[in-house]
Amino acid sequence: MRLTDFVKEFIKRTLEEDIGAGDVTTNVMVSEKAQAQAMLYARENGVISGLDVTAEVFRQLDKNVKIKKFVQDGVKVRVNQPLAEIKGKTRALLTGERTALNFLQHLSGIATLTRKYVDAVKPYNTKIFDTRKTIPGIRVLEKYAVRIGRGYNHRMGLYDMAMVKDNHLKISVKVSKYQSVRDFLKGVVQKLRKKIPKGMKIEVETKNLKDVRDALEAGADIIMLDNMSTEMMKKAVDSITRHRKPIIEASGNVTLKNVKTIAKTGVDRISVGKLTHSAPALDISMEIRRN
Repeated sequence: MRLTDFVKEFIKRTLEEDIGAGDVTTNVMVSEKAQAQAMLYARENGVISGLDVTAEVFRQLDKNVKIKKFVQDGVKVRVNQPLAEIKGKTRALLTGERTALNFLQHLSGIATLTRKYVDAVKPYNTKIFDTRKTIPGIRVLEKYAVRIGRGYNHRMGLYDMAMVKDNHLKISVKVSKYQSVRDFLKGVVQKLRKKIPKGMKIEVETKNLKDVRDALEAGADIIMLDNMSTEMMKKAVDSITRHRKPIIEASGNVTLKNVKTIAKTGVDRISVGKLTHSAPALDISMEIRRN
């Protein structure tokens, strides 16, 4: 992973948050000149993500630290498999341990959960997408972890895709005997086409079959089927595919238990908020010893 200045600065802030005025325990107990080496181990099966971020944590504490990776991001690992070796100042290893593991465990957890969803729908050629339900400040890292897990990124923010949601319509629509919701939505899509950069996609959120028909008439590039039953999804997919073929996305309350059933309806992709907001951390440990 190429670490941008933004990511490096964020890592710096996380270290400052943890260290504050200084690691009082380590600074008293460990000589400034002491050297040590540490090993990172997976303590459960999973997919690794974030090794470069972990390395940067230690580099910011010891510019001469040596890091040897035994695996790369995206690799499936097994219990007790060694991931990396770090050699450097003992103080840096002890002080940076928690921050480094926080990143590595969290990002590996996202990659691991994403891979489970991807594997579940593989027979149906359905793509798994993330959402904007991310921890503030580390979206770029979390979405990287999704890609490492072989998932796809939905929009990175409000700036790279237009998405008309139900709340937009509730606030903006002016329905009268002269104008239907369908006509209003069509006008919104046409206005967006003129205002947004060429090639940028327009997605419309739908809650029922009437919404789907309205989105079709409006000319949406992507139609989101939000919180629909699988029976309604099937009808929506049939309705959409009889016309031109926008991308069909399912979203809302997606779990590992129901993702296969959703994929069977024929949707092109499924967006899963749990990938980033509820992924359990992968159990990873660091063992340190003196040189």
